[in-house]
Amino acid sequence: MFNLVLAITEKDLNQIVKPLLDILGVVVPVMLAVVGAIGAIWCIVLGIKYAQADDPQEHEKAKKGLKNSIIGFVLIFVLLIALQVGVSIMTEWYRNYDYPTLVTMIKF
Repeated sequence: MFNLVLAITEKDLNQIVKPLLDILGVVVPVMLAVVGAIGAIWCIVLGIKYAQADDPQEHEKAKKGLKNSIIGFVLIFVLLIALQVGVSIMTEWYRNYDYPTLVTMIKF
């Protein structure tokens, strides 16, 4: 058996978490804008196909594709917003974290 000494300091946690939060803080708003733009353009294209469909089968196919794309883009948008909220919650937790003053001993 041996003992493993584990000590997490504020400096160690800053080196791990700070770069991740910085990256997510930049990437998530950009992704929201990109997904919003692509979603709008794609829905316009599918709406045009829906309006131009002459055959009832093409009309139904275009309607189904438009419905599915709207649902997909809304889902992606909601998940990105949830990520943004999650990052802010984790940032608040990280900033208020009470760093241990004692060394934790783990026995194997």
